[in-house]
Order: sequence, then C-alpha cells, then structure tokens
Amino acid sequence: MSGVKEIKEIKESLHQPIDIPDPTRDQPLLLIGNPDNRRTQGMQEARHRLGLKPAVVLPYAQLLQNWRQGGTIADTVDSNLPVPLIRIDAPGEDWEVDRELLFLGAMNDTTTLTDGMGAEAFSKEQALSLEQEWGRIYAPAQWFRGWKACLDRIGHEAREMWPEVRFMNDPSDIQLMFDKRQCQQHLSSHGVQIPPVLTSSQPIRSYTDLRTAMQSAGMNRVFVKLASGSGASGVVAYQVNPRTGDEIAVTTMGMEQIQGKTIFFNEGRLRKYTRSEEIATLMNWLCAEGAQIERWMPKATLDQRAYDIRQLVAGGQAGHAIMRLSRTPITNLHLRNERMLPAEAGLDEQRMSLVRTAAQAAMSAFPNSWSAGIDVMLTSGSNPRAYVLDVNPFGDLLYRVEHHGLGTYEWEMELLRKEPIQHA
Repeated sequence: MSGVKEIKEIKESLHQPIDIPDPTRDQPLLLIGNPDNRRTQGMQEARHRLGLKPAVVLPYAQLLQNWRQGGTIADTVDSNLPVPLIRIDAPGEDWEVDRELLFLGAMNDTTTLTDGMGAEAFSKEQALSLEQEWGRIYAPAQWFRGWKACLDRIGHEAREMWPEVRFMNDPSDIQLMFDKRQCQQHLSSHGVQIPPVLTSSQPIRSYTDLRTAMQSAGMNRVFVKLASGSGASGVVAYQVNPRTGDEIAVTTMGMEQIQGKTIFFNEGRLRKYTRSEEIATLMNWLCAEGAQIERWMPKATLDQRAYDIRQLVAGGQAGHAIMRLSRTPITNLHLRNERMLPAEAGLDEQRMSLVRTAAQAAMSAFPNSWSAGIDVMLTSGSNPRAYVLDVNPFGDLLYRVEHHGLGTYEWEMELLRKEPIQHA
C-alpha cells in the first residue's frame, strides 16, 4: 500500500478504530501529564482513531506527591509495564501541580534572594499552602527550578526502572528548550539564525542594568522575555526614544500592590505602560527572575498585521504550520490574535521553505528529541530571512490545522508507527 493511499484511507476512516499492524504496540506509550488536560485528551483520541492502545497516563500530581512522601516512579507505575516510550507533556493548567513544583524548587534553595536567581521566593511550607489567585505569576525562577528537578528525576528514575527506555523528547532537552536564554545560545552555537541578543559585561538584573546595556549596544527596541515563561507570560515589547527618553512597554503583565508588595499577573490582554516608575518596577522583577533580552526585529506583515509562524517538526519532518497575525508586537494566539493557514494567506513557497528549513535546523540541534513547535519569523521585503524565536517542546497543540489530512497528534502517532524512535 502506498503512503498516499494509506493516509487517504486513514482519513476516510477516522470515525472508526483502524486495525493496522503496529510495530510499537508491544512497547506502550507512557504519557506523563495532567489527565483531564486537552493535550492528554487529544493524544488519547488520536491513538483511538489510529487503532492504537491508549497511552498509560502518569499524572504529575500523583508523581510529585509520591516523591514528596519518599516514593519513586516505580511506586506509581505498574511494575509489569513493558519498557515504554515516554512522552513528557506540559505540566501547566493545574494549580496542584504548580504548587508541587514550587515546593520542589524550594527544597534545596536557601539563597534565592541574594544570588540573582529570583525576586520572589516561598518556603516549602508556604508553597504547599498557597491559594490560587487567577492569573498571578508565582515565583517563576523557583517554579523553574522545581520543573528542572522534576525533569531530572523523571529521567533518572525512568532509566533505572527501564534501562532501554526511550523518550519522545529527552528530559534534559526539555529543560534546555524551556529556558529561553540557554536555548537561544544553544541554537546560535549550532548555526541557527536567532534575533541578536542584548549582551552586557555584567549580568542584567535590573531596570538600570537594562537601560545601560541598551544604550551601550545601540538597541532602542527590545523584547524582554521571562526566561521560563510561556504563552506570552512575562513578555514585554519595550522601546526607548533615544532623542526624548520617552519609554513604552507593551505586555500582558499587570501589577497590583497588596500589603506593600507588588504582585504580577498575566492578564491575557495587552496593556501599555509609559511611566518610568511602573516600567522600572516591571523590569526589575523580570530581570531578577531571569530574562532573555533580544533585539525587537520588525516582522513581515500581511495587510498591516505582523506575523510569525508556528511550525511543527516531528521525526525530522516539517508538518503542520499556522500563521499568527497581530496589529500589536505580540502574536500569541490566546490573545485573540488572528490565526491563518499559510496557504490561505498566499504565502509563497520561497517563504515557507525558509520557515521549514529554519525549523528543521532548530530541531536538529536537539538530536535526542523528536518533536517541537518552532516559532519562526520572517523579515519583510523581497528577500526575506528567517529567524527562530522560540522552541516549544509542547508545541504540537494546534487546532483546526491538518497535514496530509491528519491532525497534529494523529500525524505524530502515524510517524511513530512507521519509524519508531531509535535514540535511548
């Protein structure tokens, strides 16, 4: 059966489980994620449509609580489970998991407020007793330490339990992709084009440091991005008029004074700050928590809307792509920006080839990982250039877009069925 015919028959029969001989069936998929999450549900639905057994789901909440009580993965996964392929999915959208990660990030940290690794800190006891305030950004540097510790432990315990285990994305690679500072350095060292980074002889840990570095570098427009943020959380498009000194900061971040302390929120909508005092408060916090700072480069436009492209790469292949268009500097789709298929926008093959090539080059910098959503921008003009903005290890949650007639999860599972992952 030809590949085209096979895909056509799969598409026509998506409403029925398909009985396809599957070389990976003897090796189950262990999905570490949040059971009620749309990602987990989407993966399970895709496997059902393709006639694959459901993934075995290991909930983050269960795993993290078990660790806190002295257990291991071996205590939370059936000991009779054959050597699995492990998919580590996003831990977000679950408050209980966020608290556990804050707890884990506090366990061995006693110098948070003096080592430049976070402006905000919670003790282990405080972390577990936190009540959720919708939209609030809690101690991101501490959360990221917990997330890295979680990934380290998953990798260590899984390899102890199953020496031949395979990961869709290696835990250490997920850490690297998640840290915007380290990831962009890594990409640049592998020859991938990225926006120029604002450099300084001293670490940039405050608003004053930022202004000094911008002036020295001759950069009047920068993006300041929370190093471990996602979904535009902690992203600021910042510009200074070199003649007048006027400042503008566009961001989704809100600030509120509570009992003499500034609390930061991700508001889910854009707001503009022009007062230096407010901008200084915002930048002091971002820089202390850890920020990636890069040149604000003008993106290509369509009908006066700037756009970039989320390009999914899996198994070395460039698959689903979606344009994100905005009349503002920030294009994330959850901000009600417009989404469009490249074909609908009339994007020519020259530009799409640049996007695919850049995304595949970025993915090849992570040889022990199999898939990611790569955010790519194009410059304007008749001879555009492509720059990689971000690598998202969980970037395959894309709605209403198909590749060869398949959704993202179906396409990934079909690729795995044909060519199982070989790296350990």
